Amino acid sequence: MEFTAKQIADFLKGEIEGSEDVKVHTISKIEEASQGSLTFLANPAYTPYIYTTDASIVLVNKDFVPEQQVTSTLIKVDNAYNALAKLLELYQQSLPQKKGISSMASVAKSAKLGKDVYVGDFVVIGEDVVVEDNVKIHPHCFVADNVVIQEGSTLHAGVKVYENCRIGKACTIHSGSVIGADGFGFAPQSDNNYMKVAQIGIVILEDHVDIGANTTIDRATLGATMVKKGVKLDNLIQVAHNVVIGENTVIAAQTGIAGSSKVGKNCMIGGQVGISGHITIGDEVKIAAQSGLSSNVKNKKIIMGAPAFDHEKYVKSYIHFRNLERIVKRVDELEKEIKELKK
Repeated sequence: MEFTAKQIADFLKGEIEGSEDVKVHTISKIEEASQGSLTFLANPAYTPYIYTTDASIVLVNKDFVPEQQVTSTLIKVDNAYNALAKLLELYQQSLPQKKGISSMASVAKSAKLGKDVYVGDFVVIGEDVVVEDNVKIHPHCFVADNVVIQEGSTLHAGVKVYENCRIGKACTIHSGSVIGADGFGFAPQSDNNYMKVAQIGIVILEDHVDIGANTTIDRATLGATMVKKGVKLDNLIQVAHNVVIGENTVIAAQTGIAGSSKVGKNCMIGGQVGISGHITIGDEVKIAAQSGLSSNVKNKKIIMGAPAFDHEKYVKSYIHFRNLERIVKRVDELEKEIKELKK
């Protein structure tokens, strides 16, 4: 399928610099693009490639001013990265959509399936499950009793959803993820053994939540573990029992959130962050990768380090960390000088 620069610019409400009749049929990275492809420039680090790329069309921000000749047709938009995302979504929607129930799937008689649902091979759907319209459940998924999956959500191959959990509209859960496994609840006993505490709560994913591959979200001991609207979780994340993650928060891979902690809305959390249990993180907080949190964080803070503290203080302290050997040597010299003076 081919599109002209004019068609793309009309869709994105962009401005054309160059030929409006040039056509593209694929999307490529700017450093690898060839004739007939569309690419984009959003990161200034890639600016040199715009002068050498063979792409037919390049999406750029409106404030981009070339310093030398550009042979590609430019489409100027408010945000090139967002514009690309819209095009990729349009492309994905144009692909053939799977529908129908595989004869090799096991669907309980009491389950209720909506219109245009896809259920792949070896899927198991338990008793009283509700699967709404346009849901896609790919091969080898397990959906336990009383689960609700709302309209337009997708479970990729191998996802497991335990009993009674709730998945909102237009959610995407990638392969290997487990929603609703038991929280890590064990009561220490006098004989140094541990008694399991039954986890009888659920997990609730609100609308437009994305869950990366092999991420696990534990069911609550009581009540619900909550992942609110618009949250995006990367691969290999652990969300423990009774955690609440606020709207539109994004969390990178290998982060772990311990039980009953609350994360605010519009937060950005880097990879390999560790968050202790029973703490509260405010709204619009940014946490640098590999940070460790053991206390509450106020709104709009930027923190880093392990244990994590204010990012400006950390940066200043880090200068001293790097010079610690020299500082210690200087302190030793000063101590010797003081001793000599005392003599």
